[in-house]
Amino acid sequence: MSNTAERLEISAETYLQTEARSSIKHEYIAGEVFAMAGAQESHVTIALNIATLLRSHVRGSPCRVYISDMKVRVDAADSFFYPDVFVTCDHRDIGETLMKRHPNLIIEVLSKSTAVYDYSAKFGYYQQLESLQEYVLIKPERMAIDVFRRDTENQWVLYSFAAGDELTLTSIDFHCAIAALYEDVSLESADQIIV
Repeated sequence: MSNTAERLEISAETYLQTEARSSIKHEYIAGEVFAMAGAQESHVTIALNIATLLRSHVRGSPCRVYISDMKVRVDAADSFFYPDVFVTCDHRDIGETLMKRHPNLIIEVLSKSTAVYDYSAKFGYYQQLESLQEYVLIKPERMAIDVFRRDTENQWVLYSFAAGDELTLTSIDFHCAIAALYEDVSLESADQIIV
């Protein structure tokens, strides 16, 4: 008798049907389903702050801001994700009520349990979105933000921002003080931060 666990795969259609009835969110990657954990207060506050700022910025434009309850479909990877915040300005996403396929900006607020995944494998999936121009990773314990920006030669370039900086998101011509994203967030002191 084998001690290895059997890997069960489901179709994207089954995932969408099950997800519509589920009380918890799941991400889907090529037939496998992964339950999502809840977030801490700092995580939720930062996501709300950036979503609010972006919504105000794009008001009156064709762009729309979505929070963590809207899925992003990565067709090339047969996957569905729930980014913390994302923006789509693509007319092809109009009328898609369950998911969006053409975001130009995706933002993830990191947690200790997902940070490595968000920087590596998840970023690899997101890079398969032809529409994606910027991928933003926000550290909740200190004012530190990494922005991966696709250049004109389809290469990803890292731009890092810290306390006192102004965050620049070229995909939607957005600028704000880093401190605005961390409003109402208790930050760890420098000696508490684990790098």
